[in-house]
Amino acid sequence: MADSEDKKIESKEEIINIKGMHCNSCVEKIEAKLSQLKGVDKARVSLVDEKAYVRFDSKQTNLDAIKTEIESIGYKTNISRNTNNVSIKQGIIYGLIPHTGCIAFIVASVLGVTVATQFFKPLLLNPYFFYILIAISFIFATISAIFYLKKQGFMAFNKSKDGLEMSFSSNVIKRKWKYLSTLYGTTIGINLLLFMIIFPLLANMSISSPSITGSIVAATGSEGVNGISSMRLKVDIPCSGHAPLISGELKSINGVTDVQFSFPNIFDVKYDSAKTSKQEILSLEVFKTYKATVLG
Repeated sequence: MADSEDKKIESKEEIINIKGMHCNSCVEKIEAKLSQLKGVDKARVSLVDEKAYVRFDSKQTNLDAIKTEIESIGYKTNISRNTNNVSIKQGIIYGLIPHTGCIAFIVASVLGVTVATQFFKPLLLNPYFFYILIAISFIFATISAIFYLKKQGFMAFNKSKDGLEMSFSSNVIKRKWKYLSTLYGTTIGINLLLFMIIFPLLANMSISSPSITGSIVAATGSEGVNGISSMRLKVDIPCSGHAPLISGELKSINGVTDVQFSFPNIFDVKYDSAKTSKQEILSLEVFKTYKATVLG
């Protein structure tokens, strides 16, 4: 009885990640190798999960020795658990790269760099600009996925009479769904973060706005405060990525003291009625592309 309890205590179970399996023959080859090892009590290999489930006597062998045996027949076991972390980083990069231009535009607008804002302005006047950037981010992610699957042996390119043919290993989606879902999920997440949070926040940022407002109040006193009017605009922008452009154009008018953007397309404008008017604000060139309607 004591001996059986000792054996139970010595028995250990481990899950080993395996890279390089392509078919059931690979599974049988690894299971056969593991079953021959001294101390291994049970071994089961899953092609779909790319893992080996091993039970062994820790006094007769160890995890490193088992991994070494698997690697001796041509498979890899020292797989970093950071595969998903890598795909997350790739998703972030591919989500951000297409938007670097508009991020530069926003930074330039906040800092008051006129040359930069004039350079990016024509691009932002294109209603489809951000849709194109989103498509580019997914193209980058797809190219990355193709290179990854090819490198892992799950995808191959073959020449034929009709040109280049692309082939996939069986169950590639089941076997690599975590990597693919993390990559594309992160790419989607970064785009949502930009359009739902970052762009709306940056549309309301300005280094010069507070000081301008303060100087107007200080110079005109209570009369200046009483002379401040406000209106709410609904602007037909395709997405919040265009909000910084609208805010920047509104703030360029002499007499506009503050502009606040609310998702998805509402702009609250405060202006000194002694210096500008509702008509002048609505006559901005940008409103010929993105129509503005006064609410209330």
